[in-house]
Amino acid sequence: MARRAQFRFEKLKVWHAARAFAREVYGATRSFPKDELFGLTSQLRRASTSISSNIAEGSGRNSDADYAHFLEIAYGSAMETASLLFIAGDAGHLTETERDRLLDLVAEISPQINALHAALDVPRSAKTPFRQGRGVEQPRSREAPNPTPSRRQPL
Repeated sequence: MARRAQFRFEKLKVWHAARAFAREVYGATRSFPKDELFGLTSQLRRASTSISSNIAEGSGRNSDADYAHFLEIAYGSAMETASLLFIAGDAGHLTETERDRLLDLVAEISPQINALHAALDVPRSAKTPFRQGRGVEQPRSREAPNPTPSRRQPL
């Protein structure tokens, strides 16, 4: 029996990592309350699956510019997923340990998307994390900063 041909994206480690991450998110959201099924559960699942889906879709495009665009969308989906994980933790649906484990996976995937983007022959924009010579910023702390109310100066 002949082996089937591989799609281009199947050869990418980042696609496999993003797919594994989506499985982890699906597993973590199984315990979410039923009233979140069409809310946070659905949003987390869609955002996490969007990462690997956009990597795959971009790899099938005919130009590096198109591929780069889909990698930017994949990166945005990773950031969306990270934000949703914080919200899920705030709502008490994830423990801090589970949230941090999933956030660590996002932090592993994001630079891989960046590296793949950097390998393409496209101009870099100052508006994205994909600027020439710049890596993905790593957070110093997962705790939200303690905002202080601004003191308005009289005019």
